[in-house]
Amino acid sequence: MTDTPEVKSRAHQLVGAAGELFVAGVMSHSGHANLSVRLDAERFLLTPGFVRDLQPDQLATVSLDGQILAGELRSVSIEIIAMHSIVYRARPHVGAIIHTHSPAATAFAVAHRPLPCRTEPMLRFGQAEDVPVVPWGPRGSDVSVRGIADVLERRPTTSAVLLANHGLLVFGPDAAAAGRLVVAIEESAEAELAAAAIGGAVDFPECALESVRASIARIVS
Repeated sequence: MTDTPEVKSRAHQLVGAAGELFVAGVMSHSGHANLSVRLDAERFLLTPGFVRDLQPDQLATVSLDGQILAGELRSVSIEIIAMHSIVYRARPHVGAIIHTHSPAATAFAVAHRPLPCRTEPMLRFGQAEDVPVVPWGPRGSDVSVRGIADVLERRPTTSAVLLANHGLLVFGPDAAAAGRLVVAIEESAEAELAAAAIGGAVDFPECALESVRASIARIVS
């Protein structure tokens, strides 16, 4: 990792977000995840293949075209550089990306079922629509990356996708925001599965998003 004040700040943000995922209990048994944060138009920081007890100096600096500019990555992380790069290229406003195998969200990915937006945290934290499913492709392959790019083009306002038979991919303006959305999505997936046992979940009324925005505006004004 290049040792500059800007990079240090972004690295600490990423490490903090990784830690919060474990605190929130949204990680899989293995704790597998990969996280990245954008540095500029051509570079981002990427986790090295593990995130439990992650330290800032373990992050690698990577270019959008796949070159490792500083630090080291395990082969399992090298495979997913393209998955992160395609999101940064497609969404210039995205500042951070998180991929997890969060169990409840992954259940929807395995079932190839979009996750409906039926909980208020999803509305509040950036996913006021169903989380779409990207068709399966081998991890980091051209098939997988093209699938992500296609869904992002067709769903320009989504802040997350489910990777079929794989897991969850979330993106936001910064690492903390992306982390909050991971938690909101996992909680919503858990609620959907639980609600199925008592008759099924129910959609929000049509005015729900506008009502939440109005409530937030009253607080910050």
